[in-house]
Amino acid sequence: MPDTLSLSVNRRRDGATPLKKLMLYARTVRHLEPIQIYSYLCPAPTFRNGAGHAELRQSTGEWLPPITKPPAQTGHNRFRFLNQEREIASWNDNAAPKLWLYNLHYFEHVDDSLVRRWIAENPPATGIGWDPYPTSRRIANWCKWILGGARPGAAVYSSIATQAAWLEKRLEWRLLANHLLVNAKALIFAGAVLSGPDANRWLATGNRILNEQLPKQILLDGAHVERSPMYHSLVLEDLLDLANLRREFPFCVPNLFLRVSRMLGWLDQMVHPDGQIAFFNDSALGIAADRDALLNYARRVGIVRTRLPLGDSGYRRINDGPISVIFDAAPLGPDYQPGHGHADTLSFEASFNGRRVLVNSGTSTYDPGPVRAYEVGTSAHNTLRIDGTDQSEMWSAFRVARRAMPFDLHTDGHSFVEAAHDGYHRLRPGVTHRRRLEVVNQTLIVKDALEGRGYHDVEIFFHVAPGANPAIAFDPLMSAETVESTYRSEFNIAIPNSTLVGRWSGRCPVHFETRIHLDPATLRGMRKYPADVTA
Repeated sequence: MPDTLSLSVNRRRDGATPLKKLMLYARTVRHLEPIQIYSYLCPAPTFRNGAGHAELRQSTGEWLPPITKPPAQTGHNRFRFLNQEREIASWNDNAAPKLWLYNLHYFEHVDDSLVRRWIAENPPATGIGWDPYPTSRRIANWCKWILGGARPGAAVYSSIATQAAWLEKRLEWRLLANHLLVNAKALIFAGAVLSGPDANRWLATGNRILNEQLPKQILLDGAHVERSPMYHSLVLEDLLDLANLRREFPFCVPNLFLRVSRMLGWLDQMVHPDGQIAFFNDSALGIAADRDALLNYARRVGIVRTRLPLGDSGYRRINDGPISVIFDAAPLGPDYQPGHGHADTLSFEASFNGRRVLVNSGTSTYDPGPVRAYEVGTSAHNTLRIDGTDQSEMWSAFRVARRAMPFDLHTDGHSFVEAAHDGYHRLRPGVTHRRRLEVVNQTLIVKDALEGRGYHDVEIFFHVAPGANPAIAFDPLMSAETVESTYRSEFNIAIPNSTLVGRWSGRCPVHFETRIHLDPATLRGMRKYPADVTA
């Protein structure tokens, strides 16, 4: 089924002048931290492989089983990642997308023969597998394999040492955020599992990064600063692995109990009643471990959940009987790294009787192009768009220039939540969008107010979960249309669904009220919406 919505509403910046491009770059770079700019300008030193004999450190504690991942290899040169099975010509096959190749080099499931093959076919500093992020993932996964009882021998230990030495000089200070935490985790694992002066230095470097970054990256309500439920779950598993490592080598890792406990509590409030994450910012199923797997892992390592009220992450939740609503009044992410952010301010997702009813469209690709542009754009989310313009200035695959900033956030935690954002101030004339959600008698009432002046075109999007059928009545001022669209619940997956779009053109200020009635008929399978949906 063609995705009419993404084809029809995606706007491009074709024909931008050099001056406009320069201004776009300037609006993006101005948010970076000095260390990021320094890292961009100063290339990493030439690698000289001085790694030699490496030995295992003597264990003093107990390593518990981590979260296991299924094998991805389906043939000698055939693997399945991100819902795509491929026969590859090499570890650096140019026909495969970059993220798929990254997964190939992660070794989420470790096989002895494949490890030895990787070492033989990936000489140091050669190929995509030596990028800092997959190198970090691979180091930690090989070390976890060894902690689980594998004894692969000197060649593997030496390779881990070589990879750690390479990584140590290429830490991702230019990206910060989750990438730097993954780098730190890898150095800590290599330093803990191996012995010697290099290992002690890696351990010290990793812990220094951890101690510096965790207070910045884990917010007071337990959220990871990038405010993506998927990346929050990935970081949470990384910290659980480190807490597990502390059981084996108590001197190697600080006590992470409090931060991990709060992260578990935050995640618990960002899942639907089906136990899976809501789709805010870059989020999809099948990438990170789910909430229950993380909770079970935490129990094994002796950490319990602490559920604090949602706070400075910017998200809020309404629970009213069978209705659950998760509302986004969060920044796209930290100013210095909004790469996984979406232009989804004041969007929401809703469940009824344990099933999703209204959903953001999800994330299916990181490749630059029209699909990625649509998925990060405003029209892919349950929110309002003005003049065909995204709330935040999204460009390339992971770049954001001007960003919508939410404010005036209020809720009683039960029946209403409201907030505003300034993302449309850059329009001429500028407009502020305010939204209030209320639950009254199994009806979700969405009140949108546009404060400002001038003539504007307005669209409100409501993306319906496959199989759901809510009765949506737009404000009488608006015309309504049901549009074919797709729900991108996993990478490289697009499930047909429907999106209801309300449209209006006129002068601001103006306000609209949409009523979404939720009852058992809401979940009686997919069917077309009635022609009188606005009645």
